[in-house]
Amino acid sequence: MDSIDLRSDTVTRPSPAMREAMARAEVGDDVYAEDPTVRLLEERAAELMGHEAALFTPTGSMANMIGVALHCRPGDEFLIEERGHTINYELGGACVLAGAVPRPIATHDGLLTPHDVEAALPPDVYYFSKASLLLVENSHNLAGGRVLPLDVFSECVDVAHEQGLAVHLDGARLFNAALAAGVAPADFGSRVDTMMFCLSKGLGAPVGSVFCGSHDHVAEARRLRKRFGGGMRQVGVLAAAGLVALDEGPSALRLDHDRARRLAIGLSELDGVDLNPQLVETNIMVFRVPGREPHEVTAALAERGVLCAASSAEEVRWVTHRDLDDSQIDRALDVAAEVLGTAAE
Repeated sequence: MDSIDLRSDTVTRPSPAMREAMARAEVGDDVYAEDPTVRLLEERAAELMGHEAALFTPTGSMANMIGVALHCRPGDEFLIEERGHTINYELGGACVLAGAVPRPIATHDGLLTPHDVEAALPPDVYYFSKASLLLVENSHNLAGGRVLPLDVFSECVDVAHEQGLAVHLDGARLFNAALAAGVAPADFGSRVDTMMFCLSKGLGAPVGSVFCGSHDHVAEARRLRKRFGGGMRQVGVLAAAGLVALDEGPSALRLDHDRARRLAIGLSELDGVDLNPQLVETNIMVFRVPGREPHEVTAALAERGVLCAASSAEEVRWVTHRDLDDSQIDRALDVAAEVLGTAAE
Protein backbone atom coordinates (compact mmCIF):
# COMPACT_ATOMS: atom_id res chain seq x y z
CA MET A 1 0.00 0.00 0.00
CA ASP A 2 1.35 3.41 -0.97
CA SER A 3 2.33 5.85 1.76
CA ILE A 4 0.13 8.83 2.58
CA ASP A 5 2.45 11.81 2.34
CA LEU A 6 1.45 14.63 4.70
CA ARG A 7 4.94 16.09 5.04
CA SER A 8 4.30 19.09 2.80
CA ASP A 9 2.43 20.39 -0.23
CA THR A 10 5.80 20.41 -2.01
CA VAL A 11 5.66 16.64 -2.62
CA THR A 12 3.09 16.83 -5.44
CA ARG A 13 3.88 15.52 -8.93
CA PRO A 14 3.31 17.58 -12.10
CA SER A 15 -0.16 17.05 -13.58
CA PRO A 16 -0.55 15.66 -17.10
CA ALA A 17 -1.38 19.16 -18.32
CA MET A 18 1.84 20.48 -16.81
CA ARG A 19 3.92 17.74 -18.41
CA GLU A 20 2.38 18.43 -21.80
CA ALA A 21 2.94 22.19 -21.45
CA MET A 22 6.56 21.59 -20.43
CA ALA A 23 7.15 19.40 -23.49
CA ARG A 24 5.65 21.98 -25.84
CA ALA A 25 7.09 25.13 -24.23
CA GLU A 26 8.62 27.77 -26.45
CA VAL A 27 11.98 28.67 -24.91
CA GLY A 28 14.91 31.07 -25.15
CA ASP A 29 17.86 32.18 -23.03
CA ASP A 30 16.38 33.82 -19.94
CA VAL A 31 19.68 35.44 -18.87
CA TYR A 32 19.24 37.49 -22.07
CA ALA A 33 15.54 37.93 -21.19
CA GLU A 34 14.68 35.98 -24.33
CA ASP A 35 12.50 33.18 -22.99
CA PRO A 36 8.94 33.96 -24.12
CA THR A 37 7.29 31.49 -21.74
CA VAL A 38 9.08 33.00 -18.75
CA ARG A 39 8.08 36.50 -19.88
CA LEU A 40 4.46 35.38 -20.13
CA LEU A 41 4.56 33.88 -16.64
CA GLU A 42 6.10 37.05 -15.20
CA GLU A 43 3.55 39.31 -16.87
CA ARG A 44 0.67 37.20 -15.64
CA ALA A 45 2.05 36.98 -12.10
CA ALA A 46 2.55 40.74 -11.87
CA GLU A 47 -1.01 41.36 -13.00
CA LEU A 48 -2.42 38.79 -10.55
CA MET A 49 -0.59 40.41 -7.63
CA GLY A 50 -1.25 44.04 -8.51
CA HIS A 51 2.37 44.89 -9.29
CA GLU A 52 4.15 46.44 -12.28
CA ALA A 53 6.61 43.64 -12.91
CA ALA A 54 7.75 40.18 -11.80
CA LEU A 55 10.76 37.88 -11.91
CA PHE A 56 10.80 34.07 -12.07
CA THR A 57 13.15 32.59 -9.44
CA PRO A 58 14.23 28.99 -8.81
CA THR A 59 13.06 29.03 -5.18
CA GLY A 60 11.01 31.01 -2.70
CA SER A 61 14.01 31.28 -0.41
CA MET A 62 15.97 33.03 -3.15
CA ALA A 63 13.05 35.38 -3.77
CA ASN A 64 12.96 36.27 -0.08
CA MET A 65 16.74 36.84 -0.02
CA ILE A 66 16.35 39.15 -2.99
CA GLY A 67 13.68 41.08 -1.10
CA VAL A 68 15.87 41.52 1.96
CA ALA A 69 18.95 42.47 -0.06
CA LEU A 70 16.97 44.94 -2.13
CA HIS A 71 15.61 46.86 0.87
CA CYS A 72 18.43 46.54 3.42
CA ARG A 73 22.00 47.74 3.48
CA PRO A 74 24.54 45.59 5.32
CA GLY A 75 24.00 46.06 9.05
CA ASP A 76 20.35 47.08 8.69
CA GLU A 77 17.64 45.17 10.53
CA PHE A 78 14.49 43.59 9.20
CA LEU A 79 11.50 42.94 11.46
CA ILE A 80 9.92 39.49 11.29
CA GLU A 81 7.71 37.30 13.46
CA GLU A 82 9.99 34.90 15.34
CA ARG A 83 8.61 31.78 13.62
CA GLY A 84 9.00 33.25 10.13
CA HIS A 85 10.38 31.03 7.37
CA THR A 86 13.19 33.45 6.51
CA ILE A 87 14.88 33.11 9.91
CA ASN A 88 14.08 29.45 10.51
CA TYR A 89 14.41 27.66 7.18
CA GLU A 90 16.64 29.78 4.95
CA LEU A 91 20.01 29.01 6.59
CA GLY A 92 20.80 32.58 7.59
CA GLY A 93 20.71 33.71 3.98
CA ALA A 94 19.52 37.19 4.91
CA CYS A 95 22.67 37.62 7.03
CA VAL A 96 25.10 35.90 4.67
CA LEU A 97 23.86 37.25 1.35
CA ALA A 98 22.39 40.61 2.33
CA GLY A 99 24.30 41.42 5.50
CA ALA A 100 20.98 42.17 7.18
CA VAL A 101 20.14 41.33 10.78
CA PRO A 102 16.74 39.94 11.80
CA ARG A 103 14.84 41.49 14.69
CA PRO A 104 12.45 38.67 15.69
CA ILE A 105 9.05 39.66 17.07
CA ALA A 106 7.52 37.25 19.60
CA THR A 107 3.77 36.69 19.36
CA HIS A 108 1.54 34.14 21.09
CA ASP A 109 -0.01 32.81 17.87
CA GLY A 110 2.35 33.80 15.07
CA LEU A 111 0.14 36.67 13.89
CA LEU A 112 1.58 40.17 14.00
CA THR A 113 -0.38 43.21 15.12
CA PRO A 114 0.32 46.88 14.35
CA HIS A 115 1.32 47.30 18.00
CA ASP A 116 3.85 44.46 17.64
CA VAL A 117 5.43 46.18 14.65
CA GLU A 118 5.61 49.59 16.31
CA ALA A 119 6.94 48.18 19.60
CA ALA A 120 9.71 46.28 17.80
CA LEU A 121 11.19 49.33 16.09
CA PRO A 122 14.67 50.13 17.42
CA PRO A 123 15.29 53.65 18.74
CA ASP A 124 16.28 56.23 16.13
CA VAL A 125 19.73 56.68 17.67
CA TYR A 126 22.98 56.43 15.74
CA TYR A 127 24.38 53.59 17.83
CA PHE A 128 21.37 51.35 17.09
CA SER A 129 21.03 49.47 13.82
CA LYS A 130 18.51 50.98 11.44
CA ALA A 131 15.33 49.00 10.74
CA SER A 132 14.70 49.12 7.00
CA LEU A 133 12.22 46.34 6.32
CA LEU A 134 9.17 44.55 7.67
CA LEU A 135 8.93 40.97 6.36
CA VAL A 136 5.50 39.37 6.75
CA GLU A 137 4.66 35.73 6.03
CA ASN A 138 1.07 34.99 4.99
CA SER A 139 -0.09 32.27 5.44
CA HIS A 140 2.26 31.52 8.33
CA ASN A 141 3.77 28.05 8.07
CA LEU A 142 5.09 27.44 11.59
CA ALA A 143 1.99 29.03 13.11
CA GLY A 144 -0.02 26.20 11.57
CA GLY A 145 -0.95 27.87 8.31
CA ARG A 146 -2.68 30.74 10.12
CA VAL A 147 -3.74 33.76 8.08
CA LEU A 148 -3.15 37.38 9.02
CA PRO A 149 -6.52 39.01 8.19
CA LEU A 150 -6.48 41.67 5.48
CA ASP A 151 -7.42 44.53 7.79
CA VAL A 152 -4.69 43.69 10.32
CA PHE A 153 -2.22 43.02 7.52
CA SER A 154 -2.97 46.44 6.03
CA GLU A 155 -2.54 48.17 9.38
CA CYS A 156 0.85 46.50 9.90
CA VAL A 157 1.93 47.65 6.44
CA ASP A 158 0.74 51.19 7.17
CA VAL A 159 2.68 51.33 10.45
CA ALA A 160 5.84 50.14 8.71
CA HIS A 161 5.48 52.67 5.91
CA GLU A 162 4.79 55.49 8.34
CA GLN A 163 8.08 54.63 10.08
CA GLY A 164 10.01 54.62 6.81
CA LEU A 165 10.28 50.83 6.42
CA ALA A 166 9.70 48.94 3.21
CA VAL A 167 7.48 45.84 3.37
CA HIS A 168 8.20 42.48 1.74
CA LEU A 169 5.56 39.75 1.74
CA ASP A 170 6.63 36.13 1.99
CA GLY A 171 3.56 34.84 0.20
CA ALA A 172 4.79 31.29 -0.31
CA ARG A 173 1.21 30.15 0.25
CA LEU A 174 -0.52 33.43 -0.53
CA PHE A 175 -3.25 31.76 -2.59
CA ASN A 176 -4.15 29.67 0.46
CA ALA A 177 -4.22 32.81 2.63
CA ALA A 178 -6.38 34.69 0.15
CA LEU A 179 -8.86 31.83 -0.11
CA ALA A 180 -9.17 31.57 3.66
CA ALA A 181 -9.56 35.35 3.98
CA GLY A 182 -12.14 35.52 1.19
CA VAL A 183 -10.15 38.04 -0.86
CA ALA A 184 -8.06 38.11 -4.02
CA PRO A 185 -4.28 37.55 -3.75
CA ALA A 186 -3.75 41.08 -5.06
CA ASP A 187 -5.63 42.49 -2.06
CA PHE A 188 -2.61 41.43 -0.02
CA GLY A 189 0.05 41.72 -2.70
CA SER A 190 -0.69 45.21 -3.94
CA ARG A 191 -0.26 46.71 -0.46
CA VAL A 192 3.43 45.83 -0.11
CA ASP A 193 6.57 47.10 -1.82
CA THR A 194 7.76 43.67 -2.92
CA MET A 195 6.52 40.12 -2.51
CA MET A 196 6.95 36.56 -3.65
CA PHE A 197 4.71 33.54 -4.03
CA CYS A 198 5.52 29.88 -4.68
CA LEU A 199 4.33 27.91 -7.65
CA SER A 200 5.64 24.65 -6.19
CA LYS A 201 3.54 24.41 -3.02
CA GLY A 202 -0.27 24.27 -3.10
CA LEU A 203 -0.41 25.28 -6.76
CA GLY A 204 1.37 22.07 -7.71
CA ALA A 205 4.17 23.11 -10.09
CA PRO A 206 7.39 21.08 -9.83
CA VAL A 207 9.64 24.09 -9.15
CA GLY A 208 9.75 27.86 -8.98
CA SER A 209 8.56 31.05 -7.31
CA VAL A 210 7.85 34.57 -8.54
CA PHE A 211 9.14 37.86 -7.11
CA CYS A 212 6.90 40.90 -7.75
CA GLY A 213 7.38 44.64 -7.37
CA SER A 214 7.80 47.89 -9.29
CA HIS A 215 9.74 48.02 -12.56
CA ASP A 216 12.72 49.47 -10.68
CA HIS A 217 12.55 46.85 -7.93
CA VAL A 218 12.39 44.00 -10.42
CA ALA A 219 15.27 45.42 -12.47
CA GLU A 220 17.44 45.37 -9.35
CA ALA A 221 16.03 41.97 -8.36
CA ARG A 222 17.24 40.58 -11.69
CA ARG A 223 20.78 41.72 -10.85
CA LEU A 224 20.52 40.16 -7.39
CA ARG A 225 19.15 36.91 -8.77
CA LYS A 226 22.23 36.63 -11.00
CA ARG A 227 24.53 37.48 -8.06
CA PHE A 228 22.92 34.74 -5.96
CA GLY A 229 23.43 32.17 -8.71
CA GLY A 230 19.89 32.21 -10.04
CA GLY A 231 20.48 33.11 -13.68
CA MET A 232 18.74 30.45 -15.79
CA ARG A 233 18.77 29.62 -19.48
CA GLN A 234 15.98 27.79 -21.37
CA VAL A 235 13.80 27.81 -18.27
CA GLY A 236 10.53 28.14 -20.16
CA VAL A 237 10.14 24.37 -19.68
CA LEU A 238 9.61 25.15 -15.97
CA ALA A 239 7.70 28.39 -16.45
CA ALA A 240 5.21 26.48 -18.62
CA ALA A 241 4.33 24.31 -15.64
CA GLY A 242 3.97 27.49 -13.58
CA LEU A 243 1.45 28.89 -16.02
CA VAL A 244 -0.62 25.71 -15.76
CA ALA A 245 -0.32 25.93 -11.97
CA LEU A 246 -1.85 29.41 -12.09
CA ASP A 247 -4.66 28.08 -14.28
CA GLU A 248 -5.59 24.94 -12.38
CA GLY A 249 -4.04 25.34 -8.94
CA PRO A 250 -6.11 28.01 -7.14
CA SER A 251 -9.45 26.28 -7.70
CA ALA A 252 -8.10 23.06 -6.13
CA LEU A 253 -7.07 24.71 -2.88
CA ARG A 254 -10.54 24.70 -1.36
CA LEU A 255 -10.53 20.91 -1.38
CA ASP A 256 -7.13 20.95 0.37
CA HIS A 257 -8.57 23.23 3.05
CA ASP A 258 -11.67 21.08 3.47
CA ARG A 259 -9.58 17.95 3.88
CA ALA A 260 -7.32 19.68 6.38
CA ARG A 261 -10.36 20.57 8.46
CA ARG A 262 -11.56 16.95 8.29
CA LEU A 263 -8.19 15.80 9.54
CA ALA A 264 -8.10 18.44 12.25
CA ILE A 265 -11.54 17.54 13.55
CA GLY A 266 -10.67 13.84 13.54
CA LEU A 267 -7.35 14.39 15.32
CA SER A 268 -8.95 16.64 17.92
CA GLU A 269 -11.30 13.82 18.90
CA LEU A 270 -8.39 11.58 19.91
CA ASP A 271 -7.52 11.45 23.61
CA GLY A 272 -3.80 11.68 22.91
CA VAL A 273 -3.85 14.78 20.69
CA ASP A 274 -3.83 18.47 21.60
CA LEU A 275 -5.30 20.38 18.65
CA ASN A 276 -7.93 23.09 18.28
CA PRO A 277 -9.54 22.53 14.86
CA GLN A 278 -10.92 26.08 14.89
CA LEU A 279 -7.36 27.30 14.35
CA VAL A 280 -6.88 25.29 11.14
CA GLU A 281 -7.57 27.88 8.46
CA THR A 282 -5.72 26.58 5.40
CA ASN A 283 -4.00 23.31 4.44
CA ILE A 284 -1.61 23.11 7.41
CA MET A 285 -2.17 21.91 10.94
CA VAL A 286 0.25 21.56 13.84
CA PHE A 287 -0.60 19.52 16.91
CA ARG A 288 0.94 18.23 20.13
CA VAL A 289 0.94 14.74 21.55
CA PRO A 290 1.47 15.36 25.27
CA GLY A 291 3.99 13.02 26.84
CA ARG A 292 5.48 11.90 23.53
CA GLU A 293 8.36 13.30 21.48
CA PRO A 294 7.36 14.54 18.00
CA HIS A 295 10.07 12.48 16.30
CA GLU A 296 8.81 9.35 18.07
CA VAL A 297 5.30 10.13 16.84
CA THR A 298 6.39 10.74 13.23
CA ALA A 299 8.41 7.50 13.24
CA ALA A 300 5.45 5.49 14.55
CA LEU A 301 3.14 6.99 11.93
CA ALA A 302 5.68 6.35 9.16
CA GLU A 303 5.87 2.67 10.11
CA ARG A 304 2.15 2.49 9.32
CA GLY A 305 2.41 4.42 6.06
CA VAL A 306 1.62 8.00 7.12
CA LEU A 307 4.51 10.37 6.44
CA CYS A 308 4.72 13.66 8.33
CA ALA A 309 7.29 15.81 10.10
CA ALA A 310 7.98 17.52 13.40
CA SER A 311 7.60 21.28 13.08
CA SER A 312 9.18 22.04 16.46
CA ALA A 313 10.46 20.31 19.57
CA GLU A 314 6.83 19.90 20.69
CA GLU A 315 4.68 19.84 17.55
CA VAL A 316 3.89 17.61 14.58
CA ARG A 317 2.77 19.08 11.25
CA TRP A 318 0.35 17.64 8.70
CA VAL A 319 -0.17 19.30 5.30
CA THR A 320 -2.82 18.47 2.72
CA HIS A 321 -2.27 18.84 -1.03
CA ARG A 322 -3.66 18.01 -4.44
CA ASP A 323 -2.15 14.50 -4.67
CA LEU A 324 -4.26 13.19 -1.78
CA ASP A 325 -7.74 11.71 -2.04
CA ASP A 326 -10.58 11.19 0.44
CA SER A 327 -9.74 7.54 1.06
CA GLN A 328 -6.22 8.53 2.12
CA ILE A 329 -7.63 11.12 4.50
CA ASP A 330 -9.79 8.43 6.09
CA ARG A 331 -6.86 6.02 6.32
CA ALA A 332 -4.61 8.68 7.88
CA LEU A 333 -7.18 9.21 10.62
CA ASP A 334 -7.47 5.46 11.21
CA VAL A 335 -3.70 5.21 11.59
CA ALA A 336 -3.67 8.23 13.88
CA ALA A 337 -6.24 6.56 16.11
CA GLU A 338 -4.00 3.47 16.35
CA VAL A 339 -0.83 5.43 17.06
CA LEU A 340 -2.00 8.48 18.99
CA GLY A 341 -4.96 7.27 21.04
CA THR A 342 -8.54 6.13 20.84
CA ALA A 343 -11.35 8.51 20.07
CA ALA A 344 -12.73 10.39 23.04
CA GLU A 345 -16.15 9.28 24.24
